[in-house]
Amino acid sequence: MSTDTAAHNPGLSTDHNHFPRSAPSDPSAPHVTSATVTVDASSDRGPLTRIWESIGYDEINWTYTPTGKQLLRTFAELSPRPFHVRPHYVFCSGTGFGIPHWGNGNVYHEDADGNPHYDFTIVDQTYDAIVGAGHHVLVELAFTPRDLLPPEADELKVVSSPTVYSNYEAGAWAYPPKDYEKWRGLVAAHARHCLERYGAEEVSTWLWELWNEPDIFYWKGTTQQFCDLYTVTAEAVRSVLPDAQVGGPAVTGGGVQFMRDFLTHTSTNDVPLDFVSFHTKGSAFTPWRVYGPTGGSAPEKQNPSAHKMLFEIRRMLRVMAEFPQYHDLPAIVDECDAGVPAHYSVYDNANFQFQNTEYYPVFQVKLFKKILDLNETETATVTQATSWSFYFEGERYFEGTRAFLTAGGVEKPLLNAYRMVSRLGGRRVDATSTAASDPAELDAGDGRSMGEEVDVLASTDAAGRVTVLVWRHTDDQYQTDEAATPVDVRITGLTAAEYSVSHFRIDADHSNSHTAWVAQGSPQDPTAEQLTAVKARQGLEELEPARSAAPRDGALQLDVTLPLPSVSMLVLEPK
Repeated sequence: MSTDTAAHNPGLSTDHNHFPRSAPSDPSAPHVTSATVTVDASSDRGPLTRIWESIGYDEINWTYTPTGKQLLRTFAELSPRPFHVRPHYVFCSGTGFGIPHWGNGNVYHEDADGNPHYDFTIVDQTYDAIVGAGHHVLVELAFTPRDLLPPEADELKVVSSPTVYSNYEAGAWAYPPKDYEKWRGLVAAHARHCLERYGAEEVSTWLWELWNEPDIFYWKGTTQQFCDLYTVTAEAVRSVLPDAQVGGPAVTGGGVQFMRDFLTHTSTNDVPLDFVSFHTKGSAFTPWRVYGPTGGSAPEKQNPSAHKMLFEIRRMLRVMAEFPQYHDLPAIVDECDAGVPAHYSVYDNANFQFQNTEYYPVFQVKLFKKILDLNETETATVTQATSWSFYFEGERYFEGTRAFLTAGGVEKPLLNAYRMVSRLGGRRVDATSTAASDPAELDAGDGRSMGEEVDVLASTDAAGRVTVLVWRHTDDQYQTDEAATPVDVRITGLTAAEYSVSHFRIDADHSNSHTAWVAQGSPQDPTAEQLTAVKARQGLEELEPARSAAPRDGALQLDVTLPLPSVSMLVLEPK
């Protein structure tokens, strides 16, 4: 039995373009049987924009749990640079008890006479955890507190149940505030409290954004009402923090006209705007939730589409390009995910299995590189591509949700993608592959997904280290190949006489806690020994021991074989 609720999929754009909601599986698609990768370490394509240094999630109240704090510290260990962290629901009313796709900061309250007062207890715990781990906050100023609901919110009728306490939790929080001046006071009080608690130096690094995806059901007002609220919000933040970075509108990948109307409003009325934000999702499986037997297969094999995501990003960058005054503003894709929603799993639809396996980290590395390529061809550029992922309390081992951890604090393979990209140096260098996906395919009229490719991203740093990521991937989690693809990696422009060459790998057999868990019998109540065995394989692993190599005329040739899917990281350290 199945029920198709995909039309109400959280985070899913209502836009209809030539890309299907998900990429189909094609077992007859051709494989890449060989490739040559060329890297010129002496070239310089400019600073490597570290677009991956940003995460976000719905469940704000899990930020300050012991597991949440540890995960934030784990990200701090990946890179000397702080991440921006964007949690939902800071202004929603509630008890501070977190459940999937819901949370609350419970800041705003009114007394019997309608006078506002504020409670920052939960906000302090949340932001303390983020800042305490060495990160910065991307402050999503949302949604409407219960005491600020307008009369029309009563029109939202729901049947109360053990999980839907009232119409407020069911979506009344999406109505515009009844009093924009009281909202102004709330935003100013919030900014002032953050300034006093964390200091001007820290808060100057924060980003202040209004709302989330106002082009769909997250906003139950008009576009003009949103634009007016943005003006009030930007003024309120700037009244406390004159140099604060304020922005929006955080629309879905289909919110083109909403974005255009918003930018028209800010540009015409000289409203402060320091960054432009929007989202993209690579798949929305149909049916969204199968309601089938536990462990059942998907009714149709579906997959994330990197082309769909890149198309939506490029289209939004081109909307920004319509406004000359915004050409140099950062574009922040502060939900940039292969699938939606984050809290759905293999028990809802078996297609979510990719979120457990090596498929996802390789997809993510590929996507980051393609976004960097867009930055070199478009007028506006992406500075952050946020993974809307954190962790979920109470889930089973390898539930299949979009998360960096599974039960027992086990790190999923996705986290190793971030370990790899965090090792990249500060300068991008020329790197090409004879088997890379053709960028022209993005404009194919049939909305095809990205086929199998071998591609590369390479960098150098001030110490002369050369780091090369090379991968084999296709937008089809069901596509397999018994044969590994031989790749001839040729690196020129090397200046040291000798290098230490390290080779790290993510594939089915390396850097893969999921494979290790399956090898243990997929236990849902693992013994201490089984859990130790799984965690032993969760980090980034070497494919082979490091070795020395001496370039000839500044060049090295390295042979790599790539199963499908996989990504290798080659690190050349001068000796």
